[in-house]
Amino acid sequence: MEEKKKGLTKWIYWFTLGIAIIIVYKLLDNFSQITDWLKGLLNILMPFIMGLIIAYLFYIPCKKLEGIYRKIKKPKIISKKARGLSIITIYIIAILIIIIVLNFIIPSVSKSIVDFVNNFGDYYNSTMENINNLPEDSIWKSDIILQLAQNIKEIDLKQYLNMESLAEYAKGAINAVNGIFNIFVSFIVSVYLLAERTRILNFLKRLARVIFKTDAYKMISKYFNKSNEVFFGFIGGQVLDAIVVGILTSVAMSIIGVKYSVLLGVMIGIFNLIPYFGAIVAVAVAIIITIFTGGIGQAILMAVIVIILQQIDANIINPKIIGGTLSISPLLVIFAVTIGGAYFGVLGMFLAVPIFTVIKLLIEDYIDYKNIQTSNKT
Repeated sequence: MEEKKKGLTKWIYWFTLGIAIIIVYKLLDNFSQITDWLKGLLNILMPFIMGLIIAYLFYIPCKKLEGIYRKIKKPKIISKKARGLSIITIYIIAILIIIIVLNFIIPSVSKSIVDFVNNFGDYYNSTMENINNLPEDSIWKSDIILQLAQNIKEIDLKQYLNMESLAEYAKGAINAVNGIFNIFVSFIVSVYLLAERTRILNFLKRLARVIFKTDAYKMISKYFNKSNEVFFGFIGGQVLDAIVVGILTSVAMSIIGVKYSVLLGVMIGIFNLIPYFGAIVAVAVAIIITIFTGGIGQAILMAVIVIILQQIDANIINPKIIGGTLSISPLLVIFAVTIGGAYFGVLGMFLAVPIFTVIKLLIEDYIDYKNIQTSNKT
């Protein structure tokens, strides 16, 4: 009887292995069709994915605002309809921000870019004339500076700003959300997700309890909550910090008369989203542009002011906004940004830090768990 059972088990094993090999072969043989099918499925699900992302980003603001509304006793309708009112308030704020960006910031930035590109030749010639008038032993006449100036001259900025390129950029932006209908669906999905978030989370918790054992469920719940805390803290903090830095640098540059101050402030704010590297690159580019548009003296003054503002941000503003969410060393941040940028571009550089923070948390907890096991054995 046992021999028959062993034979049956062996036969099932080889049969399952054979089926698995056939499935893998067919998958590889029809790989292009599978990828096309997955792309089609992704396009269909894109409005729901975008809605989920919007709801995820708005979750914490809605939750906090709902708590504020629930504390309002009079009129009672506010506390009773706190969730709906919080969602409406957050979306009104988001729409107002979009309107401000579209009507004030983007036109100003676009105008500055077009003006800089059209007048770049004049800026370059004027700057080189000023450098040539300096003493021969000046640092600005060193081979490195002259070579850098030559490389900048060879950059054809207009190729990035012609109508065909702008049309392609606009087409890519439209295709990213696949038209007005998908934007509308994404909006509706995000509203429903935020309104039904308690019911959805309770369902997922009950499902996880059924699927996993008690210890596994507790561990998954712990790391899920911690990951959310890290991602919300980092992403929300970095965006708010970028806005603060962008405004401060734009105002400071405007006061000292730097040309294209709004453009440079917005650029520094956006680059500030990327830890360490972003600020360095943005300030370097801002210095180069200011040298061409305002001269070396103004560029040095601007650099000093921006570096001071960056230090204030790094030591006061950023820690206040993000708090102790990311207990990660600067070396690991640099490593994470480098790896993320190398494999996943700008988005990888932005998301690498919270991802590595979660990985670091998992490794530390695993080490603690093994140490406890070792100490119990001894």
